[in-house]
Amino acid sequence: MKILLTGGGSGGHFYPLIAVAEELNRITAQEKLVKPELHFLSDSSYDEKMLFDNDISFTKVSAGKLRRYFSIKNIFDSFKTLWGAIKAVFAVFFIYPDVIFSKGGYASFPAVLASRILRIPLVIHESDTVPGRANQWAGKFAKRIAVSYPEASEFFPKDRVAWTGQPIRNEIKETAQGAHRLLAFDKNIPTILILGGSQGAAPINDAVLDILSELVKEFQVIHQTGANNLQTVTGMSRVILEESPSAMRYRPFDYLKGESLKMAAGAADIVVSRAGSAIFEIAFWGKPSVIIPISDSNGDHQRKNAIAYAKSGACLVIEEANLKPHILLSELRRLASDSSLKTRMSERARAFAKPDAAEKIARAILSLALKHEI
Repeated sequence: MKILLTGGGSGGHFYPLIAVAEELNRITAQEKLVKPELHFLSDSSYDEKMLFDNDISFTKVSAGKLRRYFSIKNIFDSFKTLWGAIKAVFAVFFIYPDVIFSKGGYASFPAVLASRILRIPLVIHESDTVPGRANQWAGKFAKRIAVSYPEASEFFPKDRVAWTGQPIRNEIKETAQGAHRLLAFDKNIPTILILGGSQGAAPINDAVLDILSELVKEFQVIHQTGANNLQTVTGMSRVILEESPSAMRYRPFDYLKGESLKMAAGAADIVVSRAGSAIFEIAFWGKPSVIIPISDSNGDHQRKNAIAYAKSGACLVIEEANLKPHILLSELRRLASDSSLKTRMSERARAFAKPDAAEKIARAILSLALKHEI
C-alpha cells in the first residue's frame, strides 16, 4: 500500500500532513494491516527529521507561486510550475500510489495534477474558512474533502465534504512543564506566549516592541519572532530594556517547535497569535488568546478564521488595522485581570478542538487505498 502526501510552503501545510502520517502508521500497526509506504512530494522537505521519524520518503519537484498582484516573478514561477508538473507526473507514475493526500498550497499543484492525469484517488484537507486556489480546484475531482471549519464546506460538493477539524501532531497535543525553570521565570507572574507563524509577523513584533518596557512590568514574555526577524528584535529589545530591572522577563526565539513549543505553551497564561493553523494548537492547549489576523490574506481567510474562532468564545480579536500598541496592552491586561473570562475562554477553546481529526482523515485515506489495491 502506497500513499503520497503533498502540500507545503509553510508549517501550516506541512505539519498536518505529519499528523495524518502518524495516524496512518498507528492504525495500520494496531489493526495489523500492511504497513503503508509513505512518500512526500513537494518543493522542499521542510523538516527532514519529521520525515525520517515517520518513515516518509521525499521527492522534490519545483513549484511556483501565483501572486494576486502583478510581479515579474509570476512569469518565472509559471515556468517552475510547468517543469514541476511534468516531473511530478513521471515521479507519481513510478511511485504509483494508491491514494494521494493533499494539504493544498502552491506546492501541492504538481502532485494533484498528476493525480488527475493518472486517475489516482485524491483526498484533500482545507485548514481555512476560505479555501486557497489549489484546494478549490482540487475539490472538483477529489474523492474525499476534509475541512477544519464548517464554513469551508460551502465551497465544495456536499456529498464529498466532511467537517473533521484540524490534524494536530501527537507531540504538541499536550503541553509540557519546565519552561519556568529553564527561563528563570516566576510562576506567580502571568506569562504571554507570542506566536507569529513560522515566518514571524512584523506588525506583531513591532507592536510588542512598542509596549515592551510596560509589558515586562506586569508579564513574562516568550516571543517567537521568526528566524529572519530574531536579530533585529533581539537588538531592539536590548536597547529598550537596557535600564529595566525586569529585562529578564522577556525571551525572544526564532521559531518554537516540538518540545520547546510544548514547554512554552505549558508556561503560557495567554497566547497572542496569527489566525492560521496555530488557532487549532491553541485550542488543543485550552489557552485564552488574542488573535491578530493578517489583513491581506488570500480570500480574507485569516480574518474569517479569527471571527469563526471568536464566535466560539475562545479568543479576543484585534484586526491588524487596529493593532495599536496601547490596544494590545489593554486587551492583555483585561484578560490577565479577569479570571472568569480566562476560564470561560479555556473551556470554549477545548470544545472547539477536534482531537480525532487526524484519525478520521487517515481512515478515509486507508479506505480508498484498500479499495484501490483490490
